Amino acid sequence: MARIAGVDLPRNKRIEIGLTYIYGIGQSTSQKILAQLDIDGNTKTDDLTESQINSIRKVIDGELKVEGELRTDLSMSIKRLMDLGCYRGLRHRKGLPVRGQRTHTNSRTRKGPRRATVKKKVLTKK
Repeated sequence: MARIAGVDLPRNKRIEIGLTYIYGIGQSTSQKILAQLDIDGNTKTDDLTESQINSIRKVIDGELKVEGELRTDLSMSIKRLMDLGCYRGLRHRKGLPVRGQRTHTNSRTRKGPRRATVKKKVLTKK
């Protein structure tokens, strides 16, 4: 089993798809890496030689920001926006959609489940 950037790549999958299991690498980045190293994308992850795995590892470590480093950068960017107090930062702080979506009827993913409304009982005089 190939282990790259702290992630065990899945067995018996094409390497083009297997690389996408690494946070920060999508399908297009995966294709670019394999084209750069002249590795066939249809090769199964189990069939990779140790030298191919090492070359993939070198390219990813040298050129890309992946996994923990990328997660840290994203969280620091969001934290910076919140500290600045800009509009996007306030939306992050309140847990509302950041990119201009409507919130009157949608955005349940961001806001969470609906809160039950409490109905007051009407007291009647006798």
